[in-house]
Amino acid sequence: MSSVSLLEGDPLAGAAFEANHIAACLERVREPVHIIGTPSGGPRGLALESQAALAGQTVSPGHAGGHQMGTLPPLYPEWLGDRDFGQAHGVRFPYVAGEMARGIATTRMVIAMARAEMLAIFGAAGLDAASIERAVHELSGALGRDRPWGVNLIYSPAEQALEERTADLLLRGNVPVISASAYMDITAPLARCAAAGLRLDPEGRIVRPVRIFAKVSRPEVAEKFMSPAPAGLLAALVARGQLTQDEARLAAEVPIAEDVTVEADSGGHTDNQPLGAMLPAILALRDAVAARRGYRIRVGAAGGLGSPQAVAGAFALGADYVLTGSVNQLAVESGVSDDARALLAQADLADVMMAPAADMFEMGVQVQVLRRGTLFGPRARRLYETYREYSSVEELPAQVRGVLEREVLHASLDEVWAQTVSFWRQRDPAQLARAGEDARHKMALIFRWYLGNSSRWAVEGDTSRRADYQLWAGPAVGAFNRWTAGSFLAEPGERTVTQIALNLLEGAAVVTRAHQARTYGVPVPPHAFTFVPRRLR
Repeated sequence: MSSVSLLEGDPLAGAAFEANHIAACLERVREPVHIIGTPSGGPRGLALESQAALAGQTVSPGHAGGHQMGTLPPLYPEWLGDRDFGQAHGVRFPYVAGEMARGIATTRMVIAMARAEMLAIFGAAGLDAASIERAVHELSGALGRDRPWGVNLIYSPAEQALEERTADLLLRGNVPVISASAYMDITAPLARCAAAGLRLDPEGRIVRPVRIFAKVSRPEVAEKFMSPAPAGLLAALVARGQLTQDEARLAAEVPIAEDVTVEADSGGHTDNQPLGAMLPAILALRDAVAARRGYRIRVGAAGGLGSPQAVAGAFALGADYVLTGSVNQLAVESGVSDDARALLAQADLADVMMAPAADMFEMGVQVQVLRRGTLFGPRARRLYETYREYSSVEELPAQVRGVLEREVLHASLDEVWAQTVSFWRQRDPAQLARAGEDARHKMALIFRWYLGNSSRWAVEGDTSRRADYQLWAGPAVGAFNRWTAGSFLAEPGERTVTQIALNLLEGAAVVTRAHQARTYGVPVPPHAFTFVPRRLR
């Protein structure tokens, strides 16, 4: 189709009817664009207001070239989500870099995102208390409470004392945002974090010094976070002197979390649910709870967000903000080794699998991990199958024991147990006491040695254990690699966490604008829905 312009010269200075010119117009999301229809009723086109003004002409009804059918106002990436999200957290963009565990979401990443007016969560899960405390101190010193930042608190049913200590540490460190992940129920430490410091301002509004995020993948869990803390938990916290009566009274009037993230098919802990099914269901639940309770809850989207189209789709479904995880491991600021990052950079959409989780091994909980380039998944599954089949390490047949030692652990069970004892003696001696009375728990601790160390080997880049790297990843990694192929973001050194975020958001705005134009009858070409990464600021 030939270009038909209202103005002579550059087609973008008038009405664009040709496919490439329409796509070019749609990329200029920050400018108003007019939808033009020809008098004959032929195809509709677009005209950028700014270019027409530069040419000294205007696009108006009855112009010789066509009729103005409507105008799409400017569209900024900042406007894709709920504006209340930015006001509540002091950020410019409705975007969160999530808490990749073992410090993979580093303090460096959190600081970079905060300085770019975005929120990031430090990955505290799997770290000891001293490491978390150092991170909190660093973030507090670099960012204070004037810039957005947060730290993860993970559900630890097998290590309740650790969860309690971590909650204490985060509250003492005045962490402004606490992101709760992998929770299936509300615990006392979590309820305490949600209620601590609640007070009324002079106008009688409840002030929350600590804001709680929650990652959920089931409606029944989402409803628990959207509701106030259970009265029994609050009463127990008051009785222990961990909350005041006033804090408990105010906690009964607010939800545990004002920001609930629907986690779809993601890396790490996941139920592998499709976002298109889960998000609308939990949005409807949010509306029902909010109407009943009389307060506001924001709902975000996570899982599978490795391309602008996916991010645009999440916002189109109604997400108030988006949260990314797996893709941020590819950022130069992430805590994984260069060697592990190179493995992730080769992943495609189907190069992931489910494997036993180290922290909830005995419960049968699984996490999604990278499959390509590593044997962690099959080896971890073999350990869990052995745990299910036998009652103790002493019961293992010689052949089974030999296979585990040679092909999985690369160490004898006795050597692994010695290291396990050393680890738990420092971290939680109660685990050793239980193992002394429960042979099956002892076996679980031995097998968890492999599961726990496999993620550490990936972080440290121990190439002698490359085949055992545990890298949490979902399909988003493959989608990201496909999207960035051939662009500047394909270069490892260019993949900063802020460039990843800005390009995903900019691209989502372009995709959204293309969809808007198409709904008004403009023949939008397919390539207008493809955004090529570029250096942004």
